[in-house]
Amino acid sequence: MTDLLTDPAAAAVRPGRRPAPGIVDCDVHNAVPNDAALRPYLSSRWRDHMDQVGARTFSPYEAGYVYPKVSPGGGARTDAWPPGGGLPGSDLDFMREQLLDRYGIDLAILNCLYRAAEQRNEDYGAALARAVNDWQVEHWLERDSRLRASITVTFESPELAAEEIRRAAASHDGFVQVLLFPRTLAPLGRRRYWPIYDAAQECGLPVGIHFASTTGAPITSAGWPSFYIEDHTAMSVAFQAQVTSLIFDGVLDRFGQLKIVLVEGGFAWVPPLMWRLDGLYHRLGAEVPDLQRLPSEYLRDRVRITTQPIEEPERPADLLDLIDEIGRDILMFSTDYPHWDFDHPQRAFQTTLPADVHERIMRGNALDYYDLRP
Repeated sequence: MTDLLTDPAAAAVRPGRRPAPGIVDCDVHNAVPNDAALRPYLSSRWRDHMDQVGARTFSPYEAGYVYPKVSPGGGARTDAWPPGGGLPGSDLDFMREQLLDRYGIDLAILNCLYRAAEQRNEDYGAALARAVNDWQVEHWLERDSRLRASITVTFESPELAAEEIRRAAASHDGFVQVLLFPRTLAPLGRRRYWPIYDAAQECGLPVGIHFASTTGAPITSAGWPSFYIEDHTAMSVAFQAQVTSLIFDGVLDRFGQLKIVLVEGGFAWVPPLMWRLDGLYHRLGAEVPDLQRLPSEYLRDRVRITTQPIEEPERPADLLDLIDEIGRDILMFSTDYPHWDFDHPQRAFQTTLPADVHERIMRGNALDYYDLRP
């Protein structure tokens, strides 16, 4: 996608493409430039731990496993490396130039994917999560009024995560979401994770589930894949499993005000999943007698989904049929900056959407769901 930024002509709106003033970008990645950046936010105990022990995770990343190998910046575009050095997404001024100012982004929600949640030492992971959140306040939220952020938590230690949700939410009103990953040690509907939802609901924050790997278990339901393309494709299955768990384990009934956002997991799978959930509920619903509504109704009312990556049907006009099947209030625009599959705000949709649908996806749905309207 480099040409969209380096070639001025490429940034022009194609004929038939509708500009989108006042965009809300629901998935922008800021990056901790290095571990040293977090030291000012750690106690002496955890600074010593960082020096003497360092990260010990249950992920394949512990062994330096990063792919694709040609993308050492965590899947970033080659043009997204800041000219002054540092990782893609680590320089706010460069992000302003490449994204916020260039495309007229009114609000951007930051999802920092620093892997505090993968630490084997739960207390160290919690200290890192707190440090990441305090770093976000000082270096991002306080420096640009267009930015909002997700709270980094150690979600495999739910009690510690709940404590950090309450602390971070009280520390700055720029935090608008709690950040989880879809590949977890257990399905997210399980009771062990309920303290997270209790804290999120109490603080009025949606829970965002963002594309990423976490556990040391095989990352697909059929084991370890051979290729990155398999991993990338199969991630949508993890999102489906988590939605199914949240509904059938009763999370959306027990936490009646809780909001869920699925980030970077695609959305073409939503209609067939709703059909399957409802069909099986009619046959097997006796197993979950406490459910108050049809599964599809929970999904439509309580779940929102970011657009990137946008599925591109062979007939572009079919995309609108897909959006109508899901619901016009469900999708929220995202670029996934600075990653390689970045979606240009004026080229993301391969068909011209009706003005009301376009406005809702590019702005209105996010303003309503995150309660961002003035």
